[in-house]
Amino acid sequence: APPDLCHGHSGMFQAMAQQECYFINGTEQVRYVLRFIYNREPYATFDSDVGNYVGFTPFGERYAERWNSDPDTLEYRRASVDTYCRQNYEGMTPLNTERRDPPSPSQCPP
Repeated sequence: APPDLCHGHSGMFQAMAQQECYFINGTEQVRYVLRFIYNREPYATFDSDVGNYVGFTPFGERYAERWNSDPDTLEYRRASVDTYCRQNYEGMTPLNTERRDPPSPSQCPP
């Protein structure tokens, strides 16, 4: 294909998915959030508190509709609270909750 001569096109695109777990009172209440982002713009998300996918752009709405119509996909994502978040809670706990010593005054910025 010939090169794109439009100066507005950098030729670099970024697509990513970001998973987050929120723990309230240990593992008593756990929330799992999966965000889909394209070129720094979120286009769809799955939130375990909502229980299905939500689209934020026309592109994301089409994908959310497709994912929500598949019971296996929804069951897999809803189970992520247990299989992803709670499964990894013990490994993440020392990083999130334990603090050995308070910072000394010499470590604090002026």
